[in-house]
Amino acid sequence: MAEGDEILPRDAKIVKSLLKSMGVEDYEPRVIHQFLELWYRYAVDVLSDAQVYSEHAGKTTVDCDDIKLAIQSKVNFSFSQPPPREVLLELARNRNKMPLPKSIAASGIPLPPEHDTLISPNYQLSIPKKHSSQAMEETEEDEESGDPNTSQEPKTDLPQQTPQRVSFPLAKRPK
Repeated sequence: MAEGDEILPRDAKIVKSLLKSMGVEDYEPRVIHQFLELWYRYAVDVLSDAQVYSEHAGKTTVDCDDIKLAIQSKVNFSFSQPPPREVLLELARNRNKMPLPKSIAASGIPLPPEHDTLISPNYQLSIPKKHSSQAMEETEEDEESGDPNTSQEPKTDLPQQTPQRVSFPLAKRPK
């Protein structure tokens, strides 16, 4: 035995021998204490559940059947089992019945149709209206004539610069 084994409790020696039998040679000493805590907590939970089952059955003492039932309920609720193979095959069959979206046959990365993606345009542009050519000519003529009366008066007949809104549909586009 190693030099520290004499002072270890019996349960700690059992945990240490289990680790050694599994090929674990290098570990921190706290690992043994963590396993012991897990072991004690599990045992207390199983025994308290077995006592509840025994009381529910109207028995005065806990017997082997109560402990088996407590362990089985612990296993059922603590560890999840994978679904049976038949269930997985049925789920795969149902999923594979749905066809994949049609891809666009073009150069580059194949993408699904635009109505199936989030990359279709969904923005609006604001384009200002340009002055009409007639209003521009009148402005140029007034500047060339040099008439002080016309150049100092504000032009009220020119259209104001109001932005023109251009939008793109957000709904599905026809194919």
